[in-house]
Amino acid sequence: MKIPKNLLYTREHEWAEFKDNEVTIGITDYAQGQLGDVIFIEFPDVGEKFNSGDVFGEVEAVKTVSELYLPISGAITKINESLEDAPESVNSDPYGKGWLVKICPENINDRAGLINSEEYEDFIS
Repeated sequence: MKIPKNLLYTREHEWAEFKDNEVTIGITDYAQGQLGDVIFIEFPDVGEKFNSGDVFGEVEAVKTVSELYLPISGAITKINESLEDAPESVNSDPYGKGWLVKICPENINDRAGLINSEEYEDFIS
């Protein structure tokens, strides 16, 4: 199971990558493995604003449906439209082609509530 060291994580199994003034968000390798084959993703609208911890969409898999939680407050700047035709990318490449949304963070200090790769690995063990 992959847990990249350069990312931050939530206990709800989302990951966040901070670059400049944009945060890319997806679900972890652990989460996609628990869900099974992803068949559909419900995305928010670009421009929609959320607070940290808000539900911003859903992942539908063969086994279950799971809500997606935003790890940091902000406005959606981009959704991964390629997942509309190929949602299985979340299973095969959760940290690359399987990213979900990008946001413009409202309060960068929200990242203090996230955990690093070692803490996430301990959490799922």
